[in-house]
Amino acid sequence: MSVRTHTATFAITLLAGSLLATPLMAQDKPAIDFYGVKSVSGAFASYGKYAEMGSQLAVEEMQETLDREINYTTLDTEGNAGRAIRKVQEAINQEDARLFNGATLSSTALAIGKEVDKAGGVFMTPAGADELTGSECNAATFRWSVPTYGAIRETLVPLIEKLPDAKRWYTITPEYVFGEALLQNAEKVFEEYGLEHVGNSYHSLQEQEFSGYLTNAMSTSPDVLVLLNFGAQSSNALRQARNFGLNEQMDIVMVWSAGLDQLQELGADNVEGIYFGAQYWHEVDTPMNRHLVEKVKEAYDITPNYPLAADYIMTRTMLEAVDASGASEGPELIAALEGRTYQGPTGEETIRAADHQVIKDYYLLQGKGQAEMDDADDFADIISSGHSFVEEDKSVCQL
Repeated sequence: MSVRTHTATFAITLLAGSLLATPLMAQDKPAIDFYGVKSVSGAFASYGKYAEMGSQLAVEEMQETLDREINYTTLDTEGNAGRAIRKVQEAINQEDARLFNGATLSSTALAIGKEVDKAGGVFMTPAGADELTGSECNAATFRWSVPTYGAIRETLVPLIEKLPDAKRWYTITPEYVFGEALLQNAEKVFEEYGLEHVGNSYHSLQEQEFSGYLTNAMSTSPDVLVLLNFGAQSSNALRQARNFGLNEQMDIVMVWSAGLDQLQELGADNVEGIYFGAQYWHEVDTPMNRHLVEKVKEAYDITPNYPLAADYIMTRTMLEAVDASGASEGPELIAALEGRTYQGPTGEETIRAADHQVIKDYYLLQGKGQAEMDDADDFADIISSGHSFVEEDKSVCQL
C-alpha cells in the first residue's frame, strides 16, 4: 500500500474473508472518498506526520469492517493556510470532494470549514480556536479537540487550587487568533479567582528566540509563568526558561502541549516539574485508548501521541457515521454526526448537536524526572482531568 500527498489517492480494497463484508458487497455500494488535510511538510511537519499516521490507521481498520471501498487522499498543507485552502478548493471543484478532516492551525481550519460548508460537505478538525464552534461555526464544521475555553479552565483552575499561594501570573502569547483566544480566557480566570495578571508578552508565529520575553517575565516576579504558544515555539520557550533558571523561581505551565511527542522531544530533564495541558495522554485507561495503544504499537512500533490519536478518532468517527447513515455529504451525514455518542480515546465522547463540539476530557499533566519514569514514555502523571465547555444556552454559535 502506498500513500502520496497532494491529490494522489490510495484505495484500501476490502479483503476476501472479512467477517462483515465480501468483495461483491463492496462493489454494490459507491466508494467513500475521504480527504485528510495534513501538514506533512513545512513548519508543522512534525505534527502532520503523526496526524497522517492516525488517519491511515483508522482507514485501514474501517476498511476491514465496512462493506465498501475507502479512497483516502492526503492534501499536504505545507504548513501554509493559503496553500491548504487552494488544495481543498481544487479537490472540491475537480474531484467532487466532500469529506475532509485535519488542519493544524486554527486560521486554516476556519477557512477550510467555510469552503467545505459552501460545497455541502463535512469537515472535522482538532484545531483549538473557540470561533470554530462559536462565532464562526457552520453546519459543515465539527471539532474534536477541546477549545481554548476548556483548555484554559482545565489547566489553570486545577493549578490555582493546587498552588493556593500563587497570586501573580505572567503570560507569553502568540499573536494570532488561537493565542488571543487562550489569553482572553486566561484573563477571565485570573479575574474570577482574584489573581494578578502581572504582564503579557506577544510574539509572532516566526519567533524562536524568547529571551527578551522571559526577561520581561522575570522583571515582574510572577509566581507562575503561563506559556500560551504551541509546538516548536512552546518547546523553545520552555528550554530557554529553564536555561534562565525560571523553573527554580516560579512554576511553569504550558497550557496547550502536543502531548507525548513534545515531551519526548524535550526530554525528561526539561519536563521535570513542569505542568502541561493535553488533549490526550496515552496512559488514560479507557477501552478505545487501550485498543489504540495496541494497534499503534503493532502498526508503527510507537506509543500514540495527540495528533495521531486526534486524527485517528476523527477519521474513524466520520467513516462510521457515513456507513451508518448511508450518506457521504450534506444534511444526512451532518444529522448522523449530531448528537452521536461513541467510545473515544478519552472515554465516552459526544458530538453536541448545538455547535458540533465533541464533549471530551482535557488533561493537566506534571512532568517527571528520569528516575521517576516507569518506562521510556512515562514522562508525566495526570494531575487532573475533566471537561469545561461554554453552555449551550450561552454559546454564540448559530447553526
